[in-house]
Amino acid sequence: MATGWAGDGAVQDQIDATVKDGISRAKARLPSGPSLTHCEECGATIPEARQQAVPGVRLCVVCQEAEDKEEAQFAGYNRRGSKDSQLR
Repeated sequence: MATGWAGDGAVQDQIDATVKDGISRAKARLPSGPSLTHCEECGATIPEARQQAVPGVRLCVVCQEAEDKEEAQFAGYNRRGSKDSQLR
């Protein structure tokens, strides 16, 4: 029988699902495979330390920062409109 109220732990379940989805999306964006020696955007040399620190790296630091800023503009979550943010 439906009561109109969320069950115990429903809000936490929603928060957990949001976090799990965010982690999955971040993992899917991680580079893999062999690192490039030169940036595929600008052609700058990618330092050996960066190649070892980020396996599968394809961009230099400058180009990666620019790409990250561009992607941040299109974040998929509206934290102000989500139920878990209204609990604060």
